[in-house]
Amino acid sequence: MEFDYNTQRKKLIQPEYGRNIQIMVDHLLTIQDRAERTRAAKTVIDVMGNLYPHLRDVPDFRHKLWDHLAIMANFQLDIDAPYPLPSIQKLQEKPSKLAYSNNRIRFRHYGKLTEKLIEAIRNEQDPDKRKALIVLTANHMKKSFLTWNKDTVEDEQIYKDINTLYGGELVLPEGMMLSASKDLLQKKIKPVINKPVNKQFQKKNNNKQFHKKQQNQQKPQQPKPQNKNNAPAPK
Repeated sequence: MEFDYNTQRKKLIQPEYGRNIQIMVDHLLTIQDRAERTRAAKTVIDVMGNLYPHLRDVPDFRHKLWDHLAIMANFQLDIDAPYPLPSIQKLQEKPSKLAYSNNRIRFRHYGKLTEKLIEAIRNEQDPDKRKALIVLTANHMKKSFLTWNKDTVEDEQIYKDINTLYGGELVLPEGMMLSASKDLLQKKIKPVINKPVNKQFQKKNNNKQFHKKQQNQQKPQQPKPQNKNNAPAPK
């Protein structure tokens, strides 16, 4: 008796749909009548959608199912599909290369966001908003600095670097003080969420304690053993 292993069968184009769906798709190519072939293709699409019932009625997902059907049919399926079927040329088309940023960051440990904040300070005309931006930027710079250097950093170093990035003497708010290093580095503690009590378990536990208490009350009290030293003298 010879066994039929999957490794000896035809390789599946879309393995997530299984071999039975692939057999249905292969059968579609053998149907001669175009209307009958289209009707059978819609049935196969419904079966494919049943594998993902929470997505089968989403329009974008339905479009994806028809694309997968065309791919499993090796782009040889001639039917009246509700969506334009993809071509093998479109599938093999290489994506365009991503454009990499060539922006040079002066202080890499502060990052690009710090430079954008400095630019926002330069363009801000409202004095109150400008002061708030300066404090926000300085604290962000201190936190970024401590990310790379866990020891410590003096506020004077942050003031010096922010003036360097600003390109001039930046008037800092009077009495400005940055956050402490330990406050910037401490991790946020997740709040403890009380888990819902299992009422059935709680009721069962309460019943067990009640019956145990009843049994203890019903037990006859045994007399306490008398101490030999305090025993009454024989007559």
